Amino acid sequence: MSAPAAVSRATGDLLLLLRTAGSVENYVDTKLSEIGLSLPKLAALDKLTKAGGSLPLGQLAERLACVKSNVTQLVDRLDADGLVTRESDPNDRRSRLAVLTDAGRRAYETGAETFRAAERHLFSSLTLDETARLADLFEKLERAID
Repeated sequence: MSAPAAVSRATGDLLLLLRTAGSVENYVDTKLSEIGLSLPKLAALDKLTKAGGSLPLGQLAERLACVKSNVTQLVDRLDADGLVTRESDPNDRRSRLAVLTDAGRRAYETGAETFRAAERHLFSSLTLDETARLADLFEKLERAID
């Protein structure tokens, strides 16, 4: 294969990967929206659950790898949905905690199961060998980025 053909093929592969990733994300987000969640909301509920139910907003931003202003808006939406509350941080008067509510815990459980069901559906079209190869390929791509 000539160099231009190889570059063209690689560009097509990258576009296919990006298009597929977008389609998968849209599929999962659609499933979550049916239960009143989104990927960002589920990710925040996941981080709060794994942290024992509360985190300062700055730490939540770090764990979600986003800026604090985005987390503030996300917590605003979760608060409006009754899934978290804001409380003063007893360790730092300048800081606010995002705290899971009981409804937030239930939403997380439902969202996590919805996410797992979407994963099972998507990967059911692949054999176990294909799934393992795909994971290996994703890991190689990750290493190429680092």
